[in-house]
Amino acid sequence: MARIKIEGMSCGHCVKAVTDALNKMPGVSGVQVSLESGHADIDAGEDLDMAAVKKAVEDAGYKVIE
Repeated sequence: MARIKIEGMSCGHCVKAVTDALNKMPGVSGVQVSLESGHADIDAGEDLDMAAVKKAVEDAGYKVIE
């Protein structure tokens, strides 16, 4: 599991946008996004491309900060 911190989410729509973007990635089997903490937990294989994760989040309109 990978955990990332996301900046810019402010509502349920934001959570859905990030969740949908990450769930579309190859190898991702599940995503839990928390608006309160600003974290996303990503269930995926060991070959998860973190650069691709960052790009998917940014393409959805948000920023990965850790």
